[in-house]
Amino acid sequence: MPSACRIVANPSTVFREELDDWALLFNPDTGAVYGLNPVGAFIRKNMDGRHSVRDFADLVTEHFEDVSPEVEKEVSAFVEELVEKGFAEYRES
Repeated sequence: MPSACRIVANPSTVFREELDDWALLFNPDTGAVYGLNPVGAFIRKNMDGRHSVRDFADLVTEHFEDVSPEVEKEVSAFVEELVEKGFAEYRES
């Protein structure tokens, strides 16, 4: 994925916040369900097409404590998995 790509949530998927900032994603087209920890839920809530992987890594670093030094790599892998499962997509900026 080019670094200029922005990430947007698939609007046909359902995002449901649960207790303690955890969340579930449901894709009615495929029946897939995906659990999100608080960091994943935070990223998903901000998938509005304005942020790149780098932007999300910066936001995670600003909003959470004890962030991994590999945060950008981890965010990239998370976003890629959501794209592969149909929960998000890349958009050129």
